[in-house]
Amino acid sequence: MTEYFSLADSDVIGFDLDHTLCRYHLKETSRLIYESFARYLVEHKGYDKDLLNLTPATWDFCFKGLVVDLEDGNLVKLAEDGTVLRATHGTNDLSTEDIIKHYGPKREWGHFNSLNTTFTRSAKYYFYDNYFDLPGALLCGRVVDMLHKRGNEVNSDFWKDMVAAIDHNYKTSAFKEDAGTYFPSMKRDPGRYLQPCSDSVKTWLRSMKSAGKVLLLITSSHSDYCRLICEHILGKDFEELFEVIITNALKPGFFSLVPEQRPFRTLVNDVEESEGLPSLDKPGWYSQGNWPHLHELLKTMTGKPEPKVVYFGDSMRSDMFPASSFGKWETVMIVEEMEGEGVPKSDAAKCNEAQVEPLEKKGKFEEQGMKAPSDVSQQWGSYFVDSQGSGGGGEESQKLTWCCHCIHKYSTMAIPSVEHIADLPLDYKFPRFSPDKPCTTGYYPRPPDSLLKRCESLS
Repeated sequence: MTEYFSLADSDVIGFDLDHTLCRYHLKETSRLIYESFARYLVEHKGYDKDLLNLTPATWDFCFKGLVVDLEDGNLVKLAEDGTVLRATHGTNDLSTEDIIKHYGPKREWGHFNSLNTTFTRSAKYYFYDNYFDLPGALLCGRVVDMLHKRGNEVNSDFWKDMVAAIDHNYKTSAFKEDAGTYFPSMKRDPGRYLQPCSDSVKTWLRSMKSAGKVLLLITSSHSDYCRLICEHILGKDFEELFEVIITNALKPGFFSLVPEQRPFRTLVNDVEESEGLPSLDKPGWYSQGNWPHLHELLKTMTGKPEPKVVYFGDSMRSDMFPASSFGKWETVMIVEEMEGEGVPKSDAAKCNEAQVEPLEKKGKFEEQGMKAPSDVSQQWGSYFVDSQGSGGGGEESQKLTWCCHCIHKYSTMAIPSVEHIADLPLDYKFPRFSPDKPCTTGYYPRPPDSLLKRCESLS
C-alpha cells in the first residue's frame, strides 16, 4: 500500500449525507434532538417535566464516543485497550476509586471485545458515535439521575423508553406524517439547522464528475428527508450531481448482510415498492439495498473488474468500519472534533457561520456559552487522547481513546469537513494512516492538539 492517498486514483467517490456532505448547525440541531426525545418521554411515558429544562452548562456532558452501560446506568469513555478512562453514573463523575470498584483494578470494561470487533448493537450497552443520537447520551444521564432522585432502581427498562423516543421521532413515516418534534421543526425552518454547501464544494463535486468519477450518495435517511436536505444544501438540481442515490440504506447492514436479506427497492412518490429487485442494472435513486449488488453495478459503470471506491462518512459504526472491513473501500472520516482542538475552520465554514442568523435571533444559549458537541468537554476531556491515573497517586499515562484508535484503524485519512479539501486539486496526495507511521499522520490539514502534545511527550 502506498504512503499517500489521492482522489484522482479512485473510480467511484461515495458520500454519506448527514454530518458529511451536509453540515448542521450543531448547537441548534442538538437542542432540537434533545427536545424531541425528552418531550416524548414526558408526554407519552410520564417522565418528569424537569427533563425539558436545560442550562447551557449542561451541554458540556454531550460528548461523542461514550458508551452507556444499560445494566447500571453508567456512561464510560474507553481507551484503545478497552480500559475505562472516565465514567459517570448518570451525569455524575465516578472517582478513580469508584471506577476501580466497578471495573476492577485494571479498569476493564466487560463488553469491550464484542463492541471492538463487530460494533454490533447489544441489549447491554449503546455506543454514541454520531451527532444524530448524541443528545440521547445527555438525556440518558439525566434520566438515570431522575430515577435515583425518586429512589427507583436503575436497570435497562429505561432504555426501552429511550428507544421508543428515538423511533417516534425518526421512524421512516415520521417525515410524511409530521410526527414527533424533529421533522416538523426541520421542515418549518431548514435554514436554522442546515448549513448550505459552499460554492467550492459544489464545484469540487462537479469537477470529480467531469473527471469521469462515478458519484454516489448513500444515506440511512429516508428519501423525503434526503430531498429536503439536498435541495437546501446543494440546490434543486442536486440529483444531477450523483449517478446513484441510495436512501434508507440501513447502514451498517448495507455493507455486511447478504443480498437476499435486503434487496434494493425502487421508489414511487417516496414510497418503497414492495417487490425487491433481483439486481441493480442501471444508475438511479434506490432505497435499502446491499453492497454486493451495488458493487456489480459499479463494475458495469466503470468497466473495471475491481473499481476503486472512496467513501466519506462521519460514523465509525455505520460508515468507516463496515465500508473498510466488508467493502474494502478507502474511507475518509469526517471528524468535526478536530476543529475543537486547534484545527482552523475552513474559510467557507467561517463565512457560512457569519451568515447564519442575525444576532438578536441567536437566543440566550449562545450568549451564555453553550458548548458545541464537537468541542472539548470539561467533564470528558479530549475525543482523541486522555490521561489515566494508576489510582495510587502514581504516574498518569497518556492513552489514545478507543475512538481515536478506530479512526487510525478503519479510515484512510481524517478531515474536519469536506470544505477543508474542496479547493485542492484532485491529484493532491494526502498522507494516509499507517501502523508504521506516527499516529499524527493521516489528519488533514493538521492533527488535533492533544495528539501533537502526546507525540511530543513520547519523543
